[in-house]
Amino acid sequence: MTKIFIINGGQKFGHSGGRFNETIANATFDFFSSLEEFEVKTTNINNDYNPKEEVEKYVWADVVIYHTPIWWFQLPHGFKKYIDVVFTEGHKKGIYISDGRKAEDPTRNYGTGGMLHGRKYMVTSSWNAPEEAFTLPGEFFKETSVDNGVLFGFHRMNAFTGMEQINGIHFHDVEKNADIGTALQSYLKHLTQIFLNTKVYEHLFNSNS
Repeated sequence: MTKIFIINGGQKFGHSGGRFNETIANATFDFFSSLEEFEVKTTNINNDYNPKEEVEKYVWADVVIYHTPIWWFQLPHGFKKYIDVVFTEGHKKGIYISDGRKAEDPTRNYGTGGMLHGRKYMVTSSWNAPEEAFTLPGEFFKETSVDNGVLFGFHRMNAFTGMEQINGIHFHDVEKNADIGTALQSYLKHLTQIFLNTKVYEHLFNSNS
C-alpha cells in the first residue's frame, strides 16, 4: 500500500479565500481515497497543527503532495511558517540529521543529511500570471519555468530532506480566468498517468517495492 500525505498550503488571507487550492487538495484526497492500494493523511495549514505529529506524517508517507498558491513570487507566509516549524521539529527526528558536511571537509556534501530517502514529493502551484509569462520571449519571467525559477528553492529544500521530485502541475491565470473544470480534468489526468499507469508507477517507485 502506498501512503500519501497531502498538504494544502492554500492560505486564507486578505482577498484570498484559498478556495482554488482547497478544491485541488480535496480532489487529490478523493482520487486516492477511492483506491484500495493507497492510504491517505492530510494537513491544512490554516488549521491548528502539532509539529511533532506533522513530522510523523512526513516519516510515514511514501509520497508528499503539496498544494500551494504563489504570493509575491514566494510561498504564502502561513505555508512557509508551517515548513519552518515542522522541519525544525524534524531535526534528528526523521526529516534531517544535519546538512551533510563533515568537519574534515566542510566544503563538500552539503545537503546530504536528509532522513527521508526513498520518499517522493510532488507540488502543484497556482498563479495569477498566465502561462505565457513564463514561455514567451520578452515576457516577465524571461522564459524561466516555475520549477527552475520561483520554486527552485522549494525543490532544493525537499532534496535536502532526501526526497525525490515527481513532476507536478502548475495552474495559471486562476485569479482572472479560472476554469476549475478544465484544471481539475488536467490534474486528474496527471495523477492517473503517474499513479495508475503501471509502467510509470513502477519506474518511479521501484525503490519502494
